[in-house]
Amino acid sequence: MKMLINVPETVVADALRGMAAAHPDLTVDVENRVIVRRDAPMHGQVALVSGGGSGHEPLHGGFVGPGMLSAACPGEVFTSPVPDQMVRAAAAVDSGAGVLFVVKNYTGDVLNFDMAAELAEDEGIQVAKVLVNDDVAVTDSLFTAGRRGTGATLFVEKIAGAAAAEGRPLEQVEAMARRVNENSRSFGVALSAVTTPAKGSPTFDLPDGELELGIGIHGEPGRERRPMMTSGEIADFAVHAILEDMPPHNPVLLLVNGMGATPLLELYGFNAEVQRVLAERGVAMVRTLVGNYVTSLDMAGASVTLCQVDEEMLGLWDAPVRTPALRWGM
Repeated sequence: MKMLINVPETVVADALRGMAAAHPDLTVDVENRVIVRRDAPMHGQVALVSGGGSGHEPLHGGFVGPGMLSAACPGEVFTSPVPDQMVRAAAAVDSGAGVLFVVKNYTGDVLNFDMAAELAEDEGIQVAKVLVNDDVAVTDSLFTAGRRGTGATLFVEKIAGAAAAEGRPLEQVEAMARRVNENSRSFGVALSAVTTPAKGSPTFDLPDGELELGIGIHGEPGRERRPMMTSGEIADFAVHAILEDMPPHNPVLLLVNGMGATPLLELYGFNAEVQRVLAERGVAMVRTLVGNYVTSLDMAGASVTLCQVDEEMLGLWDAPVRTPALRWGM
C-alpha cells in the first residue's frame, strides 16, 4: 500500500511536528507526545484531558482549544498513550479547579487513564473520569470489555468543554459529560479494511462486494457481513440499531462521521438517507455535523451517532469553540 510517510517508526512524531507548524495556538511536545492549548492553564476553569491511539484524527488532538479539550495525549497507532503522558498533560493544564479525563472504553485506555489518575492525585491534582461507551453494535470486542467508545466522544468533549469554559465546578462538568454519554448511541459500517503503517497491508480481509456492519474504529469485527448495500439500506440498518437501543424522547444531535477514506460527496448522500430514516421514525433533529471526525486511518465507511439533548445541552453544544477541527461562534 502507498502511504504519504517517511518510515512507520516516525509516523506519529512526524504528524505532531506538522501539527505544531500548522497550529501555533497549540503547544505540541513531540518528544513527550502531549498537545496543550497554548493559553493553558485557564484560571478557575476545569481542564479536560483526553487521548488514545493515533490513527483516529482529528480525534483527539484536533479537538484541543477553547471550548473543548485543554490537552490530548496521542499514543502510537491504535495503541493507548501511557500514564506518564496523561500526568504530564494534567499538570500542564490544571489551574487548581481539577481535571476531567475523557476516556474511550478500550482496555488499554481505561487501565492507563486509571493509573494516571492515581499518579496525578498523588501530585495534588484533583481528577475525575468519564468513560465513553456509546457503540451499540457489539459488546466485549477484541479491544474492550463492554461497549466501545466511538463518535459520542466528540459530543462529550464539546459539551463538557463548554461547561468547563463557563466556570462550572468539576463535579458539574463530570456530571454533564456522563449525561452526554448516557444519551448517545453510535453504529459504524466498514466498506473496506484498515491499513496500519506498520503492517502496510489491510489488517483484516473484507472481500470485494461485501461490507461489515457494526465495525469498530480499530477494525474490530462488527455484527455481521453482508453483500454490499445501498446508502439507504445502510442508513435503515444503522438507525434501526441505534433507535432499538435508545428510543429518544428529546430532539437529537446527529453526527454522520466518515471513517477516513469516504469522500464528502458520499457522506452527504448518506446523511440525506439517515435524515430520511429519522424523519420516518419521528425523531426531531436540532443540529447535524457531517465529516471525518473519528476516523480509522484509511478505512472506507461511516458511522452514525445520535445524542438526545435538552435545552441546556443544546446551548452548550452551540457555545463558541475554536480547535483545529471544530470551530464556530468565535
